Amino acid sequence: MNNKNKILIWIIVLLAILNLTTIVSIIHHRYKDKQAAETVIITGQGQNPLSGRFFMQEVGFDNEQMEQFRQINRNFKPKSNQIIWQMDSLKVLIFDELNKQQVDTARLEQLNTALGKLHAELKDETGMFYLKLKEISNAEQIEKLKSAFEPLFYQENSPTQGRGRGGRQQPCYDNEIQN
Repeated sequence: MNNKNKILIWIIVLLAILNLTTIVSIIHHRYKDKQAAETVIITGQGQNPLSGRFFMQEVGFDNEQMEQFRQINRNFKPKSNQIIWQMDSLKVLIFDELNKQQVDTARLEQLNTALGKLHAELKDETGMFYLKLKEISNAEQIEKLKSAFEPLFYQENSPTQGRGRGGRQQPCYDNEIQN
């Protein structure tokens, strides 16, 4: 019986440890989900943080929309962060190359081209993120989204900035793309 009791005690201890790990895991995942909902996406010069809290309070997402936002954000955030990290790394390499005694202009051109491709990829990801958020939004919320995302696409003091909605001049580059 002594051996039987020891085995039962060990089983109980193992079950208790398993239960504790499950509880800790659940708490951890809830914390991570809440963190993902409050993840900050900085637009422009750091002026307009787009976070879960922002979408709930400013855009007016309800609980169901917030759950959809969390899922959309879970897909967008890692991709965009990876691209931003790669862009930042390339910027360091570009600046290092520019400051060499003998600048390799061919390498500089390659680095700049790679940076441009990453920038395009980031704009694609951001555009898809925006479109997915539009899909779960009503007309009023779409207008709020439009205002929140505008700094990502229009820079202050740009040739097309400051002319008001609908009154923006078509950027000259757009003419080149259409031709």
